[in-house]
Amino acid sequence: MIEIDINDIKASFECLLSNMGFSSHCEMIPLSQAGSDRRYFRLMIADRSFIGTFVPDANEGHAFVMLSRGLKSAGAAVPEVYAVSDDSHFYVQEDLGDSSLFSLLSFPDLKRLIKDTLASLAFMQKIPLELWHGDCMAKDFSRRQVMWDLNYFKYEYLKARNVVFDEDLLEDDFERIAGILMSVQKRFWGFMMRDCQSRNVMVSRDTPVFIDFQAGRYGPAIYDAVSFLWQARAGFSEDFRQEMIGYYCDVFCNGDLPLREEMLSFLDVFVLFRTLQVLGAYGYRGLVQHRSHFILSIPPALANLRDLLCRGVLNPYPELRKVCEALIYDPISGFSLEKGRLRVDVYSFSYKKGYPENLSGNGGGFMFDCRAMHNPGRYKEYKQLTGRDPEVISFLENRGEVQSFLKNAWALTDPAVERYLSRGFSHLQIGFGCTGGQHRSVYCAEHTAAHIRRLFPEADLHLTHLEHPKTLNH
Repeated sequence: MIEIDINDIKASFECLLSNMGFSSHCEMIPLSQAGSDRRYFRLMIADRSFIGTFVPDANEGHAFVMLSRGLKSAGAAVPEVYAVSDDSHFYVQEDLGDSSLFSLLSFPDLKRLIKDTLASLAFMQKIPLELWHGDCMAKDFSRRQVMWDLNYFKYEYLKARNVVFDEDLLEDDFERIAGILMSVQKRFWGFMMRDCQSRNVMVSRDTPVFIDFQAGRYGPAIYDAVSFLWQARAGFSEDFRQEMIGYYCDVFCNGDLPLREEMLSFLDVFVLFRTLQVLGAYGYRGLVQHRSHFILSIPPALANLRDLLCRGVLNPYPELRKVCEALIYDPISGFSLEKGRLRVDVYSFSYKKGYPENLSGNGGGFMFDCRAMHNPGRYKEYKQLTGRDPEVISFLENRGEVQSFLKNAWALTDPAVERYLSRGFSHLQIGFGCTGGQHRSVYCAEHTAAHIRRLFPEADLHLTHLEHPKTLNH
C-alpha cells in the first residue's frame, strides 16, 4: 500500500479540478472510511462540490472509472466520473450527498426505495457485456472463486473460533455447493457488483445510485440481490426479503413465470454461500483486525445462519451443518450479550417536567431539544393526539423539519452506540424533549428506537415515554 501526504492528495485533486476548468484552490473535507483502504474527500470549489477519491491500488481505481463510464453510458444509476489522474490513483466524481440507503432504513417509504433499488440493479445487470466486460479488474465468477470464499470462511472464521471439523468432509460439502452455484444458466448471468449492500447505495434526489463496484464481474445476477436483501445489519424481516426477492426476479425475468421460478430455485444456496462468505470477511476484519463495524455485524449474520439451519437448507451438507450448529450454539462464537449487554434507553419527555432520571451510575447521554420544530400541539385537532398518531406524523413529516433533525441526531448517536458495543459499555441514554412531551418528542423517540433496533439488534433497547405512560408505553 502506498503512503501519501495529505497535502499531496489535495494538490492532485486541485490539478484534476484545474483540468475541469476550475482555477482556484479547493476546500477539501475528509469523509469517513468504510472497510476498504480507499479515502474519500468532499471538494468544495466555486459553489460546486465533488467527491475526490484516492485509491492506493491503481488497478482498482482504473476498474471503477472505466466501469462507471461504460455503465453510465447505458443508463445505469452510477456516479459520473469527471476526471482521473494518469496513474489512476485519483479521480473526481459526482457528489451524491451523504445519505446512503443504510442510513434511511428506518424512514417511511422504505419499501418503495428498496423496490427502486432492485429494479435499478436488474437493469444494470442486463446491460450488454460489450459495454463493460473488458474493463473488469476481476475475472468472471468461477468455481475457483467460490472455493476461495468458502475457504475464507473456514480459515478466517471457523479456525478463529476454534471449531473442530473434518477438513476432508467439509471440503466435500464445499465442492457440492460450488457445483450448484456454477450450474446457474448463463441467461441468469450479468454484471455482478460483488458487494451489493445498502451502504453501497447512495440516495440522491430520492433516487438510488450504486457505488463501490470496482470488483464487479460477470456472474449470476441473483448473487447481488441476495447480498443486498440478506445484508446482516440491514435487519429486513424474512417475509420482506421473500417478497422483495420475488419482485426482483419478476423484474429481471420480465414477468416470465417459468424463468422466475427457475431463478428462485437457486435462492437458498446463494443465501447460504453469501452468509458463509461474509462471516469469513467479518472474521478477518473484525476478529483479526478488530474493526468494530465488522464485529457488530457478526450476531445478525449468525442469525441468518440460524434461519438457514432451521429451514433445513444445510441438510445436504452434513459436515458444514455440524460446524454451523456449533457456531450457533456456542455463546462465544455467537457473541451472546445477555450478560453485560449494552442497554440503550430512549425517552421522550417534557422540558416542563425536567430531564429523565439516570439510574445507571455512569451519567447520562444525549438529550435533544425538539422545541425548535413547529408544534402540532398548538392546533386544536392535534391536542388530544400524540407523536404516534398518523395525523401528527403527517403534520411533522410534511413540513420536512423532523427528517433533517433526526438525521443530524443519528449522526451523533449511531457512532456512540457502535463504540459502546465494541468497548463493552453497559448503558447509554438518549432523550428527546419538547414542551409537553406529547408530539414532537414522542415522534422522535419512536423513530429513533426503531432505527437503533434495526441497526443494532444486539443492543438491549428500552423505549419510555415519560408523559402519558398508560397510553404510550409498551
